[in-house]
Amino acid sequence: MAIKIFVRERRKVETGEKKPRFRVVGVSGGDLKIYADHFRKKELEQIAQETGAAIVWLDAGKGKRDGKGKGEHKSKKRSASTGE
Repeated sequence: MAIKIFVRERRKVETGEKKPRFRVVGVSGGDLKIYADHFRKKELEQIAQETGAAIVWLDAGKGKRDGKGKGEHKSKKRSASTGE
C-alpha cells in the first residue's frame, strides 16, 4: 500500500511570517510516524521523497481566513456546559 501524507495550510499564518506554514492532518499506509505538527513545504517534500510517500494537499476551507472561526473554542464550550 502506498503511503499518503495529508496536508493542509495552517489558518493563522501571516504573509512573510517565518513559521512553518503547513499542518499534517494524517498519514495513510506504511509505517511512517510524524512527531511534529507544523512543517515547511520543503520539509514535507523531503520526507515524501525519502519514504516514497505521496503528499495530498487538502483544499482550504471557506471563510474569511481571519483565524476567528465560526464559534467558540472547544474548551470554552466544555466549561460553559459544566458551569465552571
